[in-house]
Amino acid sequence: MCLAIPARIVEMPDPENAVVDLGGVRKEISLALVDDVAVGDYVIVHVGYALNKLDPEEAAKTLALFAEMGAPAAA
Repeated sequence: MCLAIPARIVEMPDPENAVVDLGGVRKEISLALVDDVAVGDYVIVHVGYALNKLDPEEAAKTLALFAEMGAPAAA
């Protein structure tokens, strides 16, 4: 089973890539599939790609559910 998880963009080294924070772990991802994102935005990440932009409130709810399950959560 694969999960797509919310992650906050912390850096954008170029328009096609971003660095996201996943529970204190930083990972570079591709932005090829999304438009109009900026540092501070939340995106849904799956296998190294941002799939879509996520509302901060929805990201917080999803991350809270992951925390309840004991799963690592993005900060």
